[in-house]
Amino acid sequence: MYDFNTGEKLLEICTQSNFTIAEVVIRRELQLNENARREAIMAELTNRLEVIRSGVIEGLNRKDKSVGLMVGGLANKLKARLDNPDFAFFHSKVVAKAMTYAIATNENNACMGRILAFPTAGAAGVIPGILCAVAEEFNYDDDAILDAMLCASAIGLIIAENASLSGAGGGCQAEVGSATAMGAAAVTQLRGGTPTDCINAATLALKNTLGLVCDPIGGMVEVPCVKRNGMFATMVFSASDLTMAGLVSFVPFDQVVDAMKRIGDMMPDAHKETAMGGLAQTKIGREQTKKLGIKITGV
Repeated sequence: MYDFNTGEKLLEICTQSNFTIAEVVIRRELQLNENARREAIMAELTNRLEVIRSGVIEGLNRKDKSVGLMVGGLANKLKARLDNPDFAFFHSKVVAKAMTYAIATNENNACMGRILAFPTAGAAGVIPGILCAVAEEFNYDDDAILDAMLCASAIGLIIAENASLSGAGGGCQAEVGSATAMGAAAVTQLRGGTPTDCINAATLALKNTLGLVCDPIGGMVEVPCVKRNGMFATMVFSASDLTMAGLVSFVPFDQVVDAMKRIGDMMPDAHKETAMGGLAQTKIGREQTKKLGIKITGV
């Protein structure tokens, strides 16, 4: 009754039951696992929220260099700007915080810190960034944030079943693109959007990441991954704002996911996490790879 693998089916269930996406996800879990209990699911989700928060905090305080020596201290620098009343971001405070917290999470990952791969390690910054920022700026309680995580997971589930969440499988559109779509749905639910609004926000976000390649220098999840998470965290708010202002995607969500799958299948292997194309094969990219003593197969 509550199982779904497309956006259309998810919206159908939400409409018939008058439930939020988060509630449908909970009931789906209970339906698929007869031994599952709502309290246990929420307790585990709470544990994961704590991992998200600790990953942000640890990343903000880091000044050490990453394993690949290409990032380190970026989030700490941004935090200093956030705390400096004489420095003005053009972004609103919540967007600037989300960008900072997203970079903090990915820097923590690059420095071998603990993060939640939501949906993947390479795209782990977007959702923690936006959730921690909106919780602080708008005083959302943990129950609301947990529901937002459930809403995000519904989008990730649909993309995983019909396309890919893997950079090796579909390029970075499958990683940061998916995370951005998931985050857009989550933020839209937080601000009172309907399930239709949440799906629309996810659609707007996802379709504007189509074709994004996965081209990490040296195969490390550092450049361009860390800053890319910060940049795409800002898109989450754009997708949600457009949706709440009444702008609807011309192309439906499921068709965007289908396009994403076809683009990923057509994408050259050089642009799918192999470090054989894109930024990884720039002059500085090749120099850094050689400096680290990394051998990229096929280069």
